[in-house]
Amino acid sequence: MNEFSLIQKYFEQLTKNRDDVALGIGDDCALLLPPPDHAVAVSIDTLVEGVHFFSHVDAESLGHKSLAVGLSDLAAMGAKPAWFTLALTLPELDETWLKNFSSGLAKLANEHNIQLVGGDTTKGPLTISIQVHGFIDPTQAMRRSNANLGDMIYASGHLGDAGAALQLALQQLSDDALTDDDKAYLQQRLERPTPQVLLGQNLVGLATSAIDISDGLVVDLGHILKKSGVGARLNLDNIPLSTSLTKLDAKVAQALALQSGDDYELCFIVPPQHYAEVEKRFKGQVTRIGMITDDDGLFYIDGNDQLIELIGTGYDHFRH
Repeated sequence: MNEFSLIQKYFEQLTKNRDDVALGIGDDCALLLPPPDHAVAVSIDTLVEGVHFFSHVDAESLGHKSLAVGLSDLAAMGAKPAWFTLALTLPELDETWLKNFSSGLAKLANEHNIQLVGGDTTKGPLTISIQVHGFIDPTQAMRRSNANLGDMIYASGHLGDAGAALQLALQQLSDDALTDDDKAYLQQRLERPTPQVLLGQNLVGLATSAIDISDGLVVDLGHILKKSGVGARLNLDNIPLSTSLTKLDAKVAQALALQSGDDYELCFIVPPQHYAEVEKRFKGQVTRIGMITDDDGLFYIDGNDQLIELIGTGYDHFRH
């Protein structure tokens, strides 16, 4: 099997065809037809073996996660997924691996009606780069620069689960308090994250700013604060934790929720006029965790509004 037969067998018919693709896989370029009055939201992510995933991770989960991280970026802007490209570097041609990888990729792609329209394959250390494209009214995009004094900070789902799974795999976290079901749940959160695509689209018009939590809540929220020129106070008692994470030492669980990444939940900012609607529409899905302030940076408080000093940030590729 050569490069072209590989593409034809595993990727040419991987996803459903969309009407806005005039020409997809098989030519020098794809020809794409964005709808009028919409911007094209574009994001790219690269996953490298030994940096972003373990060598023993199953290929189907890896196919899922490779696309999930890009879909999460689209969710943070409120964009509707449309197309993606794939650049795949393989150490060897393993058809069983390719079959499983493409299966995981296809399942998530078809779930979100996003079409594979091109890419590249080459030989080398296992590396996966996916560029996603989506549509958004540019006046409605949830930009990092839109947070204002008095807005509330929310987070979706639970935080810290993927970080706990990673530390368990690295034997840096005791699993004495966890059941086999807990460990399986945490592993699932690390290897098969759920991008909050529908939530992101439903927040358009309600939230002004958002970011997906890939490098840890502290780091990612910090990007919003910097772009918006504001500060924030996080209520540590309100940080949403899963049942599994609450079985760990409280300070360990808190640190994981604040500083570890790979959960791909959304952190988003809501102005006062939309608090009630967000609380009603997304009850059980999102949690209010803090407020935008005029502080110089990010501060932590408890349920009694008392300041708490914490040390630590999140993930940085060039610091670790």
